Amino acid sequence: MKSFKNYILCMAVMIATSVFAQEPFWLGADISGTTALEAHGGQLFNAQGEKRENTQLMKDYGLNAVRLRVWVNPKDGFCNKEDVLVLAKRAKAHDMAIMIDFHYSDWWADPAKQNIPEAWKELDYKQMKKALAKHTRETLQLLKDNDIDVKWVQVGNETTHGFLWDMGRAEKNMKQYAGLSDAGYAAVKKVYPKAICIVHLDGGCDIKRYHFIFNGLKQYKSRYDMIGLSVYPYWDIEAGLTKSDQETLDKAIANICQLYREYGKELMIVETGYNADEPEKGKKFLSDLIEASVNQTEGHCKGVFYWAPELEGHYKLGAFRNHRPTVIMDAYKEASLKLSDAK
Repeated sequence: MKSFKNYILCMAVMIATSVFAQEPFWLGADISGTTALEAHGGQLFNAQGEKRENTQLMKDYGLNAVRLRVWVNPKDGFCNKEDVLVLAKRAKAHDMAIMIDFHYSDWWADPAKQNIPEAWKELDYKQMKKALAKHTRETLQLLKDNDIDVKWVQVGNETTHGFLWDMGRAEKNMKQYAGLSDAGYAAVKKVYPKAICIVHLDGGCDIKRYHFIFNGLKQYKSRYDMIGLSVYPYWDIEAGLTKSDQETLDKAIANICQLYREYGKELMIVETGYNADEPEKGKKFLSDLIEASVNQTEGHCKGVFYWAPELEGHYKLGAFRNHRPTVIMDAYKEASLKLSDAK
């Protein structure tokens, strides 16, 4: 009997190891603004000047995943659940893995603002959990009903200070933030039991903010599967957190290793970006970030996602100019080839 149990245990380990070995390193981008760009007459091109749809363009550059944000009741309709479905179908057609990013707001949610959706403003805490769970389930069920596989779900976007302020502001109401986050986790698992739930913070170079949130989630037994980080040299330097691209990179990679040791959760860089007016420097940073994420985290960083590479004009940190990819995007193409050769 003992030898049979050992055999079963060995087989389970072999199967788990095999599955892990088959998991690719994820090269992704948040392309949530694609349909809005198209609706306003925007057109994208490849480096040779040939017209390309954005999802196809990302695939051409070696990306194997996309990230799509969800707003609750956006005024213009973009990034509602029906709009997300449009882009999810395109990603599926290109055999790209899908991450869904719930903002739990009608508009942008980030460390500076986590505004309660207009329709939820009069709700108490118990009602808010129900509304959050319902919105999460309905969005994901729409995707599932259309045969879309969702690999990851972010329960909130850059929730460094919690979300749904002030009810879920972490500094004032950590218990309520943890409860709301756990309600999102439970809702995800009801629709996609195997989906990986991510809690995402900004400032990947700053370990203190991660300790604050993840110690709070631990204290109140709020569930999650993965830690998501934003890694932006531009914002870190502006905030005085680092003094150089290299310091941002080094600290983020060190924090990934430390966070895994402390919380036992895998991690992913779900946002990064660089000033597209400095494309050579941007390519170097992105190449170095991917290389370090693959080779210096003992396998605990599972991917690197660029935020809105196609976005230009009022936003500095895309990766396109004149509606074409800059050489920043070549970092993905080169990384994809290296990873394929390493298999």
